[in-house]
Amino acid sequence: MRIGYIGLGAMGRPMAVNITEAGHEVVVFDLNENQTKILAQRGATVARSAKEVADEADYVLTCLPSIAAAEAVALGKDGVIAGSRAKAFVNMGTTGSAFARSTAEAMNAAGKAYLDAPISGGPPGAEAGTLGVMCSGDRSTFEALKDNALEAISAKLVYLGEKPGAAQVMKLVNNIIFFGNVAVAMEALTLGAKAGLSAEQMLEVINASSGRNTATEWLIPNHVLNRAFDFGGANYIIAKDLDLWRQEVEAFETPMQLGVNMRTLYLQSMWKEGMDADITTLLKTLEEIGNTKLV
Repeated sequence: MRIGYIGLGAMGRPMAVNITEAGHEVVVFDLNENQTKILAQRGATVARSAKEVADEADYVLTCLPSIAAAEAVALGKDGVIAGSRAKAFVNMGTTGSAFARSTAEAMNAAGKAYLDAPISGGPPGAEAGTLGVMCSGDRSTFEALKDNALEAISAKLVYLGEKPGAAQVMKLVNNIIFFGNVAVAMEALTLGAKAGLSAEQMLEVINASSGRNTATEWLIPNHVLNRAFDFGGANYIIAKDLDLWRQEVEAFETPMQLGVNMRTLYLQSMWKEGMDADITTLLKTLEEIGNTKLV
């Protein structure tokens, strides 16, 4: 079995490296030749287009930064859909359920299977090979990949059924909780800081109490207290995911009061810090509003 991998960004490159180092034959493509050189040095074959990857690999995995990029790679004239060998297109990015349904339909019409496999765990999880992977869509593709390529990148792999898009909704449910944890934790810590509490003391108490979450346990201690703001999640990715969450909520007609306020706060930070800045720079906006410094 040959695995194709397209999209060697902050999450994609370490995933492709882990799959390669697990002993699988891998064919890669990315517009950034520096990234493909890294994989070539580790034994991967470098292709010149998404179609060429699909001409040479049995299954093509992608993790791309935007829906436009995902559409072009999947369905463009030089996309995976035009490849002669690939049996299935596996979408590991966060693109929403509407994209999943339309892409699955197009792939099926071309004789290829479709599997959603969005990932969670951030750049640290991608580097360590401990991502959570949630899957929906073609069951045979899931079964073919679960004990090899997907096992090489994940600590938790869950199949959510054959309906395309189910895993995308699951990913957005997870993301909105994560974004909420980050925002609420930072907002609360600015209160404590202004009242004279140290960040280290607050986190020590919180992480031994009911307020602990991923933001307080590792994101803030490792990427914020040193003011490196280097978690690895760029604001433009967060903006995409927040908009996809809004679309799902509107489509399913479910509550969105808390999420809307949170999205507004993130957008305010993005306007101030820039779309290429890290999600953790949200703290700077909260510090400015509160006229205080956490550290």
